[in-house]
Amino acid sequence: MILTENYTLANGQPIPKLGLGTWFIPDAAAAQAVREAAAIGYRNIDTAQAYGNEHGVGEGVRSSGIPRGELFVSSKLAAEIKDYDGAVAAIDGSLTTMGLDYLDLMLIHSPQPWNDWRGGSYAEGNREAWLALEEAQMAGKLRSIGVSNFERQDLENILGSCTVAPQVNQVLLHVGNTPDDLLAYCAAQDILIEAYSPIAHGEMLRNTDVAAMAQRYAVTVPQLCIRYALQLDTVPLPKTANPEHMRSNALVDFVISDPDMATLRNLRISDYGRSSRFPVFSGK
Repeated sequence: MILTENYTLANGQPIPKLGLGTWFIPDAAAAQAVREAAAIGYRNIDTAQAYGNEHGVGEGVRSSGIPRGELFVSSKLAAEIKDYDGAVAAIDGSLTTMGLDYLDLMLIHSPQPWNDWRGGSYAEGNREAWLALEEAQMAGKLRSIGVSNFERQDLENILGSCTVAPQVNQVLLHVGNTPDDLLAYCAAQDILIEAYSPIAHGEMLRNTDVAAMAQRYAVTVPQLCIRYALQLDTVPLPKTANPEHMRSNALVDFVISDPDMATLRNLRISDYGRSSRFPVFSGK
């Protein structure tokens, strides 16, 4: 079962192959969602400072009944933090808010602040934030460190000066949006890709071609999309607070054929509907 399978990060730390995303889960509902997920068998829980639910996620982790060492808990520095002192304070702030002694993974959420998405250069600020992550990892506050939404040039900026290379890059990856060049580059650098919004923020549910393929495999569209991300050797992070969806999302013990993988890999979507107001979906 996929919930018991791990990848190994470049620093030797295991990371479960399937995680629970918590974007859009309110803080008041996050603890119960985490407890439900843990009871089902999820061991990888992802949040972020920007989600506004770190407190609830931390409460869920602490009250799940699962030993802390068996859970892989991630958060992300707010995208606006582009200085060393701010990053140091934010790392400690997440630990305090979540009530945890350490995080298994912390990421820089974006190479640019959200109000300047894919805009100006924040190379020095990202290097300063990265130094804070490195030091927190050395101090035992963070087990692994990485980035999110980083393109190749953003990664090269970090790799050119870092002591510890990023172990993870969490990016928008789903059927209809497969960043092949970035996948190849990260694989060459031994950087594991995590795939957020693996069902295209729900937009894949509207795609009749994907629905027809899912029907041929006798699976749901989310199951097909999650399996697709897994077969690309990435960690999909489907987000839901619904326990039935959590259970269904983990039932991916089937194999998509090579021709069907190629078909899915070549699909392109550009319209995320109402979600296009978010920078990660609008591209600007």
